[in-house]
Amino acid sequence: MSDKSIVEKYRRRVERSGSLVCVGLDSEFEKLPGRFASAAFPQFEFNRGVIDATAEFVSSFKPNMAFYEARGAQGISELQMTADYLRTTYPDIVTICDAKRADIGNTNRGYVSSIFDVMGFDCVTLHPYLGREALLPFLGREDKASIILCRTSNPGAGEMQDLDVGGRPLWERVAEKVSGEWNVRGNCMLVVGATYPIEMRRVRELAPDVTLLVPGVGAQGGDVQAVVEAGLDARGEGLMISSSRGVIFSDDPGAAARALRDEINAAREAVYAAR
Repeated sequence: MSDKSIVEKYRRRVERSGSLVCVGLDSEFEKLPGRFASAAFPQFEFNRGVIDATAEFVSSFKPNMAFYEARGAQGISELQMTADYLRTTYPDIVTICDAKRADIGNTNRGYVSSIFDVMGFDCVTLHPYLGREALLPFLGREDKASIILCRTSNPGAGEMQDLDVGGRPLWERVAEKVSGEWNVRGNCMLVVGATYPIEMRRVRELAPDVTLLVPGVGAQGGDVQAVVEAGLDARGEGLMISSSRGVIFSDDPGAAARALRDEINAAREAVYAAR
């Protein structure tokens, strides 16, 4: 794995910050505090305040494109401003575009250009339904990371993800495929929801060296201790534990991010002590 890979960038940031926290910049326009109503760039200015308040305590930031696309060109512009601000002000923090993209190859080349080259994100979330061949434009980028949906945090995830595929659930097959076949360049990660720690433990067995993006703590009810026990890799890392609403809409985002970091690290210490 290249020292310039995003996985290595993330590891360096974790070691430097002592944090596995990912802050989701799900900056829904209707929920922004009233003081941003008259701002020229309300989502960006809100994001900048959250970023500055929390950067010390995090290793990654993850804007969800839906909240920006909903505002059309203005929202996309403010997403670009957010990405630019992160890249120039906090270049060692990993940036994730939560877009859940995937299509046929030539369409994906457009997504690759937009998300990686124009906006400049380090990572993008993708769904695996079209298979490796369709995702090659993403997987071929050794300088970026592809985060593949595996076992998501929503209550209805099992409708498709638990389908029996040769005696095993589909999500197991995805974890196995990504770890064993798709990750040849060391640039793949997996999405595994905090609300499914039993499944997460199995994913970690199947993908021992793959970093897991873990949504679902905080507002969705995922338990930090259970996530850490199930998902840590052999280095005591390998997790991006994401909180969005619980941090960005709190009265003090910095304090909320610090508290989550400390809770995660206390759980990590407990896991070490038990080994």
